[in-house]
Amino acid sequence: MKHITYFLLFLPFFLIGQTAVNQAEIYINNKQFSQAENSLKPYVEENPNNLKAIELLGDAYGHQKKWDDAITYYKQLVVQKPNVANYHYKYGGALGMKALTVSKISALMIIGDIKTSFLKAVELDPKHIDAHWALVELYMQLPGVVGGSKNKSLKYADALQNLSKVDGYLAKGYIYEYDNEPELAEKFYKKAIQTGGSVTCYDKLTKLYEKEGKTNLAISNLEAANLKHKRNAMHYQIGKVCADYNVQLEKGEFCLKIYLENYSAKDGVPKAWAYYRLAQIYKHKNNKTEALKWIDKAIVDLPKIEVFKTEKQKINML
Repeated sequence: MKHITYFLLFLPFFLIGQTAVNQAEIYINNKQFSQAENSLKPYVEENPNNLKAIELLGDAYGHQKKWDDAITYYKQLVVQKPNVANYHYKYGGALGMKALTVSKISALMIIGDIKTSFLKAVELDPKHIDAHWALVELYMQLPGVVGGSKNKSLKYADALQNLSKVDGYLAKGYIYEYDNEPELAEKFYKKAIQTGGSVTCYDKLTKLYEKEGKTNLAISNLEAANLKHKRNAMHYQIGKVCADYNVQLEKGEFCLKIYLENYSAKDGVPKAWAYYRLAQIYKHKNNKTEALKWIDKAIVDLPKIEVFKTEKQKINML
């Protein structure tokens, strides 16, 4: 009976804790990161051993790019549970993001910790795909004098390929694109499309073609992606390429109007950006009246976007 009494006494505190953590997860899933931070911070201060709450607080800070705070809480996880691969991965990731925001000298001082964290994550969990990806990117981006190595990057890409063929092919595409070998990058991105065919696979190849100035191939690849995935967002992407590079303007106009006709919030890109792309297309066609009509719609929808105002100035000069 005594044990039941203790259980009933502590049950409300347990439920309060669970509610705080569950509410924070809901905030994060809804991208309400500051609310998650505000709800978790006092709870973690009172419950410093609740690892789930600490991790969620670190995530909330990370989503807000508050890297020092994220590092603080992820480090607590690593100290308390040093054998959890994902804690090392998150800690290394936050350190890596901080390194991008500080001076080169400051970044060099934390590279060792970044590398150690990712290597530890892979050691603890050889199937940790994200940690393998982190090492692929880290070794490619680091200068040779501090340990950067294409061969090491390829080693982890091979390991990724053993875990997931698609990730392995994408990683090799990334390596060769980074190393300015577009033909090899194209080869592996195509392999990724053939093997997995996700939107991400098509997107990597499209961006490679855009970077290489192969706009017609980029459009063809987007059309293939749309045929497979039937996503309205693809219509916008096709229109964007046509507008940006002044190619296949009729197709671009058609796709953007289809995008607007079928638009929903899940498409991601606001309608104002489709208006802007249509304005670009009509500008390329020297149709000032139509171009002004669409750029005005874009400005009305999103009046703070400076590029829209700049585009209107260009149209007025026609």
